[in-house]
Amino acid sequence: MATRLVQINMKALDDAALGRFWADALGWTIDSEGPGVTNLEPPGFAYPDPAAVCIDIIARPEPKTVKNRVHIDLASTSTAHQEQLVARLKALGATLADVGQVDVPWTVMADPEGNEFCVLEPRPVYQDTGPIAAVVVDCADPHEMARFWGQAMDWTLHEVTDDHAVMRSAQGVGPYLEFLRTPDTKSGWNRIHLDVSPYPGDDLAGEEARLRALGATDPGIDQSSIHWRILTDPEGNEFCLLTPR
Repeated sequence: MATRLVQINMKALDDAALGRFWADALGWTIDSEGPGVTNLEPPGFAYPDPAAVCIDIIARPEPKTVKNRVHIDLASTSTAHQEQLVARLKALGATLADVGQVDVPWTVMADPEGNEFCVLEPRPVYQDTGPIAAVVVDCADPHEMARFWGQAMDWTLHEVTDDHAVMRSAQGVGPYLEFLRTPDTKSGWNRIHLDVSPYPGDDLAGEEARLRALGATDPGIDQSSIHWRILTDPEGNEFCLLTPR
């Protein structure tokens, strides 16, 4: 058994408005499976597919108060494209953000609800990822995160050092998943988290047991009314184990 990263879950005060921003930013389509839920995916996409990590935006009343531990890096193809992308995102409602960066070649921004993201300078490694270059998770120990997530999913581990770990779909398509060592500590629930899914025919309870054996834990909340499972990774980051599909 194994899982794969299929989407990220993003909380929002106004899911529809934030969904419009990200749909315009990425050139993706908007759908909704119900009130308070906005689903984003590339045009013509057949979910799930490793060619993209989709975005589910969920309405929640709690405001953002701290820097997110999960963010998106956007790819650019040239310096001119990076500048044009930053300008276009500003026109859509994004703002420049200060997360302590000093002199870096990428641009740190925030979406209309304050969620941080980066517009990267052109890098050859991201030229075939699509608009999202990477999903980045802050962490204290990239080695431990690589161990857990490398066994939790069937994605390929490309690199692991004391400062970062890098994974990508075994098919070699879509964005990267990166774990970046930072001095920050986790505070409260993550407003953005990973959603993983087993493959068709796999058993949800069996996959949950396997993830727990690898180091996943229970966040200690009532899950009796949902058909998926909420777990936390070894650093306490919440993630959802969706039903197999």
